[in-house]
Amino acid sequence: MAGRKVGNAVRRNRAKRRLRAAMARIRLRDGTAYVVIARSGADEVPFDRLVDWLAKATRSAQLASGDAVEQEQA
Repeated sequence: MAGRKVGNAVRRNRAKRRLRAAMARIRLRDGTAYVVIARSGADEVPFDRLVDWLAKATRSAQLASGDAVEQEQA
């Protein structure tokens, strides 16, 4: 979810795409729905930092399962 404070439609859509991609790298509990809200600047933060922030947030909320961030296969 991204509100108008994030920016125009292009910036909001980019922020949502980046959040979806970052969440796809994090192992989450099955059968649970998650709501992630984009904040201003979410489309500009380096992607690795975005993944780290989301992994840390899910760990602290005890939403991640086991090893939170999946290792990318080269």
